[in-house]
Amino acid sequence: MQYLAAGHEMTLMEKLEILTDAAKYDVACTSSGVERKGNGKDMGNCLKAGICHSFSSDGRCVSLLKILFTNECIYDCKYCLNRKSNDVPRATFTPEEVCTLTMEFYRRNYIEGLFLSSGIIQNPTYTMELIYHTLLLLRRKYRFNGYVHVKAIPGADARLIQSVGFLADRMSINLELPTAQGLKELAPNKHRKSILAPMRQIQNGIAENKNELMVYRHAPHFVSGGQSTQMIIGATPENDFQIMSVAENLYRKFELKRVFYSAFVNVNQDASLPALPGGPPLLREHRLYQADWLLRFYGFSAGELLDEQRPFFNVMLDPKEDWAVRHLEYFPVEINRAPMNMLLRVPGVGVKSAQRIIAARRSTKLTFADLKKIGVVLKRALYFITCSGRMMYPTKLEEDYIIRNLTGEKDRIRFGSDGMTYRQMSLFDDNSFAGLPAIDDRLKVASGQL
Repeated sequence: MQYLAAGHEMTLMEKLEILTDAAKYDVACTSSGVERKGNGKDMGNCLKAGICHSFSSDGRCVSLLKILFTNECIYDCKYCLNRKSNDVPRATFTPEEVCTLTMEFYRRNYIEGLFLSSGIIQNPTYTMELIYHTLLLLRRKYRFNGYVHVKAIPGADARLIQSVGFLADRMSINLELPTAQGLKELAPNKHRKSILAPMRQIQNGIAENKNELMVYRHAPHFVSGGQSTQMIIGATPENDFQIMSVAENLYRKFELKRVFYSAFVNVNQDASLPALPGGPPLLREHRLYQADWLLRFYGFSAGELLDEQRPFFNVMLDPKEDWAVRHLEYFPVEINRAPMNMLLRVPGVGVKSAQRIIAARRSTKLTFADLKKIGVVLKRALYFITCSGRMMYPTKLEEDYIIRNLTGEKDRIRFGSDGMTYRQMSLFDDNSFAGLPAIDDRLKVASGQL
């Protein structure tokens, strides 16, 4: 419905309230990955620091201007708050209104960019045309040069998607659910083929544009920040191994920048949806993000982290720790000799710290004190590494023993004989915390809300 009450036409701020709230479950809103300086003519710039963002009460990342063009929708996806069968306040912006909001928020330094998604009005092509006109106005009339992330509408005319790609910095197309079967059950109006087709189109467009830019330096950029997608986790019965395998294929076959995982929030009363008595599976979402990081930057494959016999992540350990304690045959790793790919598999060693280790050991033999300065998290790494053939402390290379010390309060090893103080890794490793965090804060950290 277009009015809050009979005879009352919505103001712009009333629309904004409805359409920002309607966008909160779309999590694919992150740093842009695009750097574009101000050109002296247009409004704004686009730095790699990305979009200003906040966090909603349920832990999701929400941009300061993250809106739906409309929450009207012709589809009836069972998991969606904005499905056509729900009786919720409806609103639709005009292209001019979106431009006005973007420019006014930008001038007040509230935002650095725009994230624009939409429900489906009339049909996908009509909706995509409205989005195209909005971006065209924003770029050409209002001369906005800041970051723009747009959701492409599956099923829309390919020419419109192509045109929008030359106006947006990043585009994304929601996969919605991990498998075609799940999509069939919960989103019968959507089809896997109609989702993957524009995803392939954008991938090919990015590749062609890179080749064109090598020949013509001033050619227009096409989706220079790459594309991403989002999957809802927990609405359908897929296990973690299936989800990570889907993500791995998307990275390999479609060259996506990011796959986002959105813990299912049950906002509709529907018998086909899980009850979730414990609330949204936020800890599971958190583990999937950690594993996703291992796929993209640490050289792991989905088949190494999980398999058919062990299809779910351990909730007590992060995925790299879990892999390490199950593959102790690769450890301990000698820090002064190990290749980069093996250093990246040591818990507590990140990409930057591994690069620093490689650089530093060219001129010196590294010690545990050196590793601490480099940024290695020794509270986790000490069970899996040696320096010049020696472990930091006499510890057992035994799965149960290491797990107890990584997770148990009572059985943790107490260190300090070398003048340095060690305690079990905590996400609250910060001097500003005088004591142990409250239980509520620990739960928020585990679920990714802090």
